[in-house]
Amino acid sequence: MLDHSFGFYGIALFGIILVRYFLVAGGMYLFFYARQSLLEPDLRHPPDRKLIQSDIKLSVLSAAVFAIASALILSSYSLGITRLYSDPQQYGFWYLGISYVLVLILQDTYFYFTHRLFHHPSLFHWVHQGHHRSHHPTPWTSFAFDPLEAIVSSLFLISIVLILPLHFVTLIAVLTTMTIWAVLNHLGIDRLPLSFPHHWLGKWFIGPDHHSIHHLKYNRHYGLYFTFWDKLLSTEDPNFMKKLNE
Repeated sequence: MLDHSFGFYGIALFGIILVRYFLVAGGMYLFFYARQSLLEPDLRHPPDRKLIQSDIKLSVLSAAVFAIASALILSSYSLGITRLYSDPQQYGFWYLGISYVLVLILQDTYFYFTHRLFHHPSLFHWVHQGHHRSHHPTPWTSFAFDPLEAIVSSLFLISIVLILPLHFVTLIAVLTTMTIWAVLNHLGIDRLPLSFPHHWLGKWFIGPDHHSIHHLKYNRHYGLYFTFWDKLLSTEDPNFMKKLNE
């Protein structure tokens, strides 16, 4: 079934990734920003249209990079190079859940250390500055990566399918989680109830409140899904923990 050309995969996936971005990020923006701006015109951080346009442009470039990476994965699968598989019974149904959680942990680890590296003064302006133009992010910021950052991010998925046996459903679940989580993390702190996420989930899982601090204080909160690397390596803002414990 997967016997198309690299070019076909690239064009088709570029369209799919763009549609996914505009549906998820656009839907969240309409619900939490456009609607809320009408109801509450005096929001602390109204969205900046110029920054949104910049975020969308970078996201389109990132979509092209991710499409090329995905096309490489599918082409490699056709050649039998990857460890992707289609029969769920090959490793057992139990492995689907375990591999999903394992990939999220590995991806979070990869993201933390590369993200922290991107903030080094010698790299920041080349690799990561575009994402930080929005000090108060919106859902459009979720995939606004400089091209070099998008390339480094895509290398994780290219590498993981060469190393770890993954069912296509697991890979799609990881990509879906990554998309939704990234958009949620960029909602901003004034778009959700004040009680969110001030409960036990907020101590272990990254949410909009946690990640908003990163956009304001560049040397804090580098994780993607989980907070344990920030806790372990002392890059979690102590005021955030105090706020959670109130």
